[in-house]
Parts: sequence; structure tokens; C-alpha cells
Amino acid sequence: MTQESLKISELVSIITVNYNGWKDTCELIASLKRYEKYPYEIIVVDNASSGEDTKRILDEHPDVTLICSEKNLGFAGGNNLGCLQAKGKYLFFLNNDIVLKGPVLEPLVQRLKDPSIGGVSPMIRGFYPPNDVQYYGHQKMTPVTLKHATPPYDVLHPEKYVIDREVEVMHGAAMMLRREVIEDVGMMSEVYFLFYEEFDWSYRILKRHYKIWYEPASVVFHKEGQTIRLETPFREYYLTRGRVLFARRNLGGFYKIASCCYLAGIVMTRNMVKYLFHSKWKMLKATVAGTFSGLFCKKDDEVIHSGGKNKFK
Repeated sequence: MTQESLKISELVSIITVNYNGWKDTCELIASLKRYEKYPYEIIVVDNASSGEDTKRILDEHPDVTLICSEKNLGFAGGNNLGCLQAKGKYLFFLNNDIVLKGPVLEPLVQRLKDPSIGGVSPMIRGFYPPNDVQYYGHQKMTPVTLKHATPPYDVLHPEKYVIDREVEVMHGAAMMLRREVIEDVGMMSEVYFLFYEEFDWSYRILKRHYKIWYEPASVVFHKEGQTIRLETPFREYYLTRGRVLFARRNLGGFYKIASCCYLAGIVMTRNMVKYLFHSKWKMLKATVAGTFSGLFCKKDDEVIHSGGKNKFK
């Protein structure tokens, strides 16, 4: 096999979505170019940014593949659009507010050469001091309450987080899949728009009897909150909506009914009281609107933006 054919057969397609965040996107690309030697291509999907993001990205990095969407497709829609242009055997989805401080691709690729493993996420640390570990392998959410069962990070025992292991959920900020797995499972569901897509995708991967892995030999750094600001009505709406929608799509029987009742009755009421007490009227409106949207919106993908079913070929 020639060196060129080897590069093609092992190519990683790195896909990132930009929305009014060209500075972060350019910093991500620059860090990839600085540290990464494994064969890769970079695909940037601009989700209808309002400024001159596309021009600025191409001015700094004219060698990337830039896809311009006419409308904001959300997290899943933007990444799915990038999937359709990807050439690699492996697809690595990175938030645009991720930065590398060393090479990461090879350990992830080596992990995915195990055909039983469908997806892998690296260790994700905070970009800003104290650089705590944000992701070290999520567990499934608890039924009914949908609370994250993952134990909190133990800063006194960092050695616990440098061991690779099978986990139950990838992290949406950094996740790699083999092309054949996406062909089998389908692309990310676009019914969410934002939040819970990676949980939904992970559950679908597990249902197809693939494993999900945590690979601490690869480490990325996450400027959390740069893409979507914390404590905003926008974030509150889509987090609330996504949680309810996830329950409707992934729980069955008693658990689905109980979870929807819990989220709409207890969680929404609790948040309403909290926001009412602090006179946060927009946040109050967002939590109510998000809950009802999650309860009554269509929960299944019909036709995605590419004009076909949610398939990837």
C-alpha cells in the first residue's frame, strides 16, 4: 500500500460547526495544524452566522473545507451537513471551542479499530485553570429523573481518570465514530436542535450492540460556554426541551410516562418558583415553553435537510 493510499484509508474527517464564533474556530484549526500529524481533513460548517465569519475563517485558513448553510441547522443539523462532505474512514466531531495542546487522533483511531467499539470520546479538560476534567466517561442517566449518574470529578484522585474503559455515553464536544457505524445507526437526530443529541446517539449506538469507549490517552481542552452562553433563556429553553424530548424518544412504558410527569410537574414547577423568586421572567418563560415543546413536538426524524431519510452513505 502506498503512503498516499494509506493516508486515504486512515483519513480522519474533523467536523466542527461555527456560529458567530470565528475566533474560537480559527484557534481550534490552528491548534490542529500545530500538533496533529495523523492524516486528517478539516470541515467547517457555518450555521448561517450573522457576521463575516466565513471570510475571516478562510482568510486565516484557506485550506479548510468550508460549508455555508443558508439557515441555522442546530448542532446535529450542522454536523450532519458536514458528514455528507466527509471523506474519512473516521469522523471526529469537535466543538469549535475546543483547543488541542498535543496530538489526539491516533489513540482514538486505534481504539476504533476494534470492530465492537462504535464510538469513542477523549478526556475533556477545562481550557481555563484549574483545567479540571469535564469528561471522563459518562454513565447513562437514571430512569424517570434523567439525572446524570456519573460521579463528580474527584480532584484528590486524578489517577482514577487516566484508565481507558467502556462507558455508556459519548461527549458531544469531542466524539469519534467509524464511518460504517454511522451508516448502520444513522446520523444525529435533528429533532433536538441543541442539547441531548449525543445522549440520543449514544443510546442508538448501544442498541445496535456497539460499545462506547473513553480514551484518556487523547486529551482536548474545552472553553465551555463560549459557543452557547450559560444561564440564558436560549440555553434554558433547549436544555429543558431536549430533556423531555429525550425521555419521549428513549424511555418506554412506565418509565416514559413517569419521566414526562416528573419533568413537567416537579422540575418545571421547581424552576418556575426559582425564577419567579428572583424575578427572572425570561428564564421562567423559557422553562415553561421548553417543557411544553418537548412534550408536544414531533419526536421522530422524518426528512432531514439533505432531502432524504436520516441515513449516511
